[in-house]
Amino acid sequence: MFTVEQIESAHGKVKSGADFPNYIQENKSIGVLSFETWVVDSHTEYFGENGFQTSSKPKYGNLIIADISDKDKFGEYLKIHQKGNTDYFTFCNHCAETGIEKWNVNLEKMTFTYYDKAGNEILVEIVPTI
Repeated sequence: MFTVEQIESAHGKVKSGADFPNYIQENKSIGVLSFETWVVDSHTEYFGENGFQTSSKPKYGNLIIADISDKDKFGEYLKIHQKGNTDYFTFCNHCAETGIEKWNVNLEKMTFTYYDKAGNEILVEIVPTI
């Protein structure tokens, strides 16, 4: 199965939103079916076939996630980030500020889903493809 090192190597090639489809395709090619990133510290849980699962280490200290989500403000922050106007850590701070606890990328359905602390879907997007 795949390793976190393989995934992080693929992610290292992402310099802007334009590179994201290649990252997704590379993940699919090594067997990643989905992954879930937790905003609190940016650790990610990766899922593969036959129940295979592995996790990355936290990328930063714990952020405080707002108890109440603000879908509209989050949508604004997401658009800014997708245009390349914020770095990853800033985006994660924006997620925390607007009550986004985690996101899930499903590579079978090709969806990117953001959740609040109560587990409610706040926003679902289609994963961009090549």
